[in-house]
Amino acid sequence: MTRLVLAIDTATPAVTAGVVRHGPSGVEVLAERVTLDARAHAEQLTPNVLGAMADADVAMADLDAVVVGCGPGPFTGLRVGMATAAAYGHALDVPVYGVCSLDAIGVDTSGEALVVTDARRREVYWARYRGGVRVAGPAVAAPADVPADAAAVAGSPDHVALFDLPRLAPSYPTASGLVRAVDWSTEPVALVPLYLRRPDAKPASERVGS
Repeated sequence: MTRLVLAIDTATPAVTAGVVRHGPSGVEVLAERVTLDARAHAEQLTPNVLGAMADADVAMADLDAVVVGCGPGPFTGLRVGMATAAAYGHALDVPVYGVCSLDAIGVDTSGEALVVTDARRREVYWARYRGGVRVAGPAVAAPADVPADAAAVAGSPDHVALFDLPRLAPSYPTASGLVRAVDWSTEPVALVPLYLRRPDAKPASERVGS
């Protein structure tokens, strides 16, 4: 079966949107727009989606599925991407598949690899991969507390530099990686964000008396 897929990720500073053809022969990226700006998820995602659709010369009605990165990542960024993906899925009546955003990086690694992204608070989100398949994580920790016995590291450039390991090329989730991280043999399930910890902002009820 060949599918035309819209792939979205806002779990990292890379605001990613791409159009991918997925079929028995693999994946073909028809178009991809990426903006590196941790503060522009809400402003850039829709323009990037529309730009990628235009670049691929396809219409929304042509889409067969939507794939979205579900983190781990900051609350605000994840909310933008996942809400947008859910809205497209509902409007187009197509399935929406959620994947771990680290998997969209890890799928492009080989051997024993560590993938890290920015978790703020001087911490990183991390997962470990063997042959592109996740074998540990995702989790959040200070860099010194991350098991670093992998052969190489990939992910956020600033945080990759914190590990004394050979560096691999993948830095951020790509449209291709997102689509290849999906288990297409299963039915999509409800989207669940991977925050791994509570948001910085507290509800008013929790702030009273603090």
